[in-house]
Amino acid sequence: MLWYVAKLLILLPLIGVMIWGSLKLSQKFQSRFMAAGQGRRIRIVETVMLSPTQKLAVIAFHGREILVASTRHGMTRLSEVEVIDGEAFEENFRDGADFAQTLRRIDK
Repeated sequence: MLWYVAKLLILLPLIGVMIWGSLKLSQKFQSRFMAAGQGRRIRIVETVMLSPTQKLAVIAFHGREILVASTRHGMTRLSEVEVIDGEAFEENFRDGADFAQTLRRIDK
């Protein structure tokens, strides 16, 4: 019984120190890898959860912001705007355009 308590008093703090050290190392490497990825061409600007299986995301890519819906079954592009000097410029749709014309203009 004395041997069991001695092992417990030695190994329990050792395991705690190993857990703490691995967390600190993972934080250090994560910040290092994130700094290396700043030159990426694509980045997620914002996400919104609609339900547990549906999410909306705004993705910045080559000077454009793309609104994407994400579900379990895939992703769908909903809208796209051009960003110039931090301002989004969206193509204005004509008044009275029917739904099919609007969809054709979005798919271009």
